[in-house]
Amino acid sequence: MEQQRKDAYDLNLFAKRARMRFNPKPLFPIAIMLKVYGRVSSINVQKVIWCLEELGKKEGIDYERIDAGLQFGVNNTDAYLKMNPNGLVPTLVDGDFVLWESNTIVRYLAAAYGVGNLLPANYKTRADTERWMDWSLATLWPTLRVSYLGLTRTAPDQQNIPAIKKHYQDTTKLMQILDGVLADKLYCTGAEFTLGDIILAVAVDRWVTLPAQFPEVLGALPSLPSLMAWHRRVTSRQGFLKLHQTA
Repeated sequence: MEQQRKDAYDLNLFAKRARMRFNPKPLFPIAIMLKVYGRVSSINVQKVIWCLEELGKKEGIDYERIDAGLQFGVNNTDAYLKMNPNGLVPTLVDGDFVLWESNTIVRYLAAAYGVGNLLPANYKTRADTERWMDWSLATLWPTLRVSYLGLTRTAPDQQNIPAIKKHYQDTTKLMQILDGVLADKLYCTGAEFTLGDIILAVAVDRWVTLPAQFPEVLGALPSLPSLMAWHRRVTSRQGFLKLHQTA
């Protein structure tokens, strides 16, 4: 009988230790190491948040987002300017490491916290991914930006409608290039979703939604079937949906 009681005690102790091992309770709150400064409506902040979500990082658990920019201020304070002398968003803080420039931030996150999917290990696929990131940053967004900010951030009596229309048409010509590339691809570099898709999508989504918001200026959305099929795929991902749940 004594042996049975000892065996039962040992079994209970083992189970208790097992529960503690798989459900540890820290003595102190775990600090969130990653911090992202920037309002979620910013196209550049959206790149970072989407990337974090694709990497399985959850806001409030794995990273903290601090509103900054426009109506939130913060980005013009001395403390912020010490981190990012440009006074722009986003800024990433990872422990004692501070980084700004959105495309650089997502490259860093994918390399530091990814497993080679968002930023492919294959040199050619990686170069293709980064090509689309750079094309979006240097060619696509600067063209679309004139129309987007001209319609969404400018008072109607100050809008340059001819310039807005022209830049939207010029953007459509760029979208035709992407439409052709996507004719036989699921994503911009092939069968796998990468950082290139994130950077493209936050710009393409603005191009897609503008005509519905301002039909009297832009008319109907141009028909680009391959691009629109890709747009539906990428905007159904949880990372994209997170942007609009937060906004």
